[in-house]
Amino acid sequence: MSRLLSAEIASALGNSSMIRKMFEAGNELRKKYGNDKVYDFSLGNPDVPAPAAVKSALQEIAENADKPFALGYMPNAGYPECRARLAEYLTREQGVPVDGGSVIATCGAAGGINAFFRAVLEPGDEVICPAPYFVEYAFYAGNFQGKLLPVASKADTFELDCDAIAAAITPKTRAVLVNSPNNPTGQIYSRKELETLADVLKAASNKYGRAIYLIADEPYRYLNYDNCEVPSVFSVYDASVVIGSFSKTLSLAGERIGYVAVNPALEGAAELINGLIMTNRILGFVNAPALAQQILIRSVDATIELDIYRRRRNLMAQVLSDAGIEFMMPKGAFYFFPKSPVADERIFVEKLLQERILAVPGRGFGLAGHFRLTFCVDESIIANSAESFKNAMKNL
Repeated sequence: MSRLLSAEIASALGNSSMIRKMFEAGNELRKKYGNDKVYDFSLGNPDVPAPAAVKSALQEIAENADKPFALGYMPNAGYPECRARLAEYLTREQGVPVDGGSVIATCGAAGGINAFFRAVLEPGDEVICPAPYFVEYAFYAGNFQGKLLPVASKADTFELDCDAIAAAITPKTRAVLVNSPNNPTGQIYSRKELETLADVLKAASNKYGRAIYLIADEPYRYLNYDNCEVPSVFSVYDASVVIGSFSKTLSLAGERIGYVAVNPALEGAAELINGLIMTNRILGFVNAPALAQQILIRSVDATIELDIYRRRRNLMAQVLSDAGIEFMMPKGAFYFFPKSPVADERIFVEKLLQERILAVPGRGFGLAGHFRLTFCVDESIIANSAESFKNAMKNL
């Protein structure tokens, strides 16, 4: 029988067997013990209700749904009004004037990253990113014959290692991709770190005769629990783009609405925007969802209640501390990335599974010896998991 899948995808499915096994085991545990006795910290699926403004927007959209083209095609870059609203939002958020012509609406941040890579990558180009990193980045670069090159962050703190990034840059380097607040560590990169990184990229761009882009992937920007500065890459480096979404800010993960904003200071910014509009179309996205864009037009300034996640973070920290598990307190996002008490974190993840706790091995994020827990779950689940974490540690 002929192979049904490409070798790359067949290999990717094989490598994900541990996670699939965990999910399947979790389903079996739920059947055996009930949902309230299984502590699932594996998926970053926001459960906090969307703000009231989203409901009001949906009601208003529904009242106008019988009008011609109410949910029809629009320009590939998005509704002009949506782009204008995004530009106002980004001007406040980034502290740099952004106009509607510098931003396009995309199918989530993932769609935005893919559209960007399609627009700028040549076969064999490299994209550097700090490790640990969001697991899908390698696929996004590979989709367009690019290669993801992870560079380890500083141990324990997960701060940027700009010297290591500088050493990793080659003539094939096309972009450096940073994610702050970070998935999976919750780290927020400081202005000093980004300014140092910008200096590295300026020098390398001059050396190799082409711009090396700095991409800021910022879907978690709002989830900042300690009022840290989340610096704007626009303010430190001209050849920069900001990519984000409203999956977390408005709890709209399933609506797939995001954006790509190009730094207006970039020489040739209009050409890059035109390229992004084209790739947004030819990749099959065509345009960001009409319904989601119309929600944004009416509610882009609304936010979910941040204190809900802050309380959960603090509770999870207490549970882990009481169990004797070593971790860095996340400044943002909604993940912990604790250190495994044994070198091979898969062994400890199995121990957690035996105690009905679902976690994700860190090697899937580019750093073995750690594991990821999400705290976008009800506080009762976090609180009730405390004894199970303690038991997993005892059973080692």
